[in-house]
Amino acid sequence: MAARAAMLVGVDGPEYVLATPHAALSGLAVRYQGYREFSAVPLRRRQAPTGTCTLILSFGAALRLHGPAGPSAPASFLAGMHDAAVLTEFTGAQHGMQVDLTPLGLYTLLGRPMPELTNVAPPVDALEVPELGALPERLAADPGWPQRFARLDAVLLSRLAASRARPDPEVAWAWRQLVRSGGTAAVHDLATGTGWSRRHLLTRFRTQVGLAPKPAARVLRFRRAADLLVPGRGIADVAAASGYADHAHLVREFRALAGCTPSEYLTERAPPPAPDRQESHVPDVE
Repeated sequence: MAARAAMLVGVDGPEYVLATPHAALSGLAVRYQGYREFSAVPLRRRQAPTGTCTLILSFGAALRLHGPAGPSAPASFLAGMHDAAVLTEFTGAQHGMQVDLTPLGLYTLLGRPMPELTNVAPPVDALEVPELGALPERLAADPGWPQRFARLDAVLLSRLAASRARPDPEVAWAWRQLVRSGGTAAVHDLATGTGWSRRHLLTRFRTQVGLAPKPAARVLRFRRAADLLVPGRGIADVAAASGYADHAHLVREFRALAGCTPSEYLTERAPPPAPDRQESHVPDVE
């Protein structure tokens, strides 16, 4: 069954289209997004760590990146697990697709040690995966979003069928515990639950996730706090709900992982005034 998509269409504004990947990709691919936007002046965005990996498939101009690996300007690229923010910047038109993947999903689909992709965003061509390298041009040639989502499903399902890489059950279990706890599960408890030593868990987990359990937990706890950070809610309350010791601890973690304070992060995340938008659905592609 093809992905079901929801479209948000701006009146004379940007276009963003969300879709759910094929059911067989559950746990591997989180979501698809098609986008088309324009800015006459340089538009810079802060991309804080989320605990997911991002595949950008551009139909046009490159996106300037300023992150842990230094400045770069790829068009299509794959960002592995990060524990530091990346600033993106563009001027003019941006048109393409974004695929959000779990770290274990990326490990399964690529079958390579994930530390190779940690805190870097190599161009898709550099991955030496021909079907991924060919995707931007083929997606751009498709007549619409339904066909593009169907093509993404087909390529990822093909990669899944051909891949022999699968995460260790123990690593998959430990990752689920971290996600479910919002990064508050103790590494000692994870090691005990797997029956492995801490050292063995660290090695296998880092190979398949890209970060060791402790920094991965740090990113997931930050993400929980970022999700809870909304106008009108006190930072101390967010800190307590996310497992931080206090307000100051949360601020330090935001500075370390996002490069800004919680208040600055919230201000940057606020959407600019926009025309009224309507929601519609993109039909399935059989």
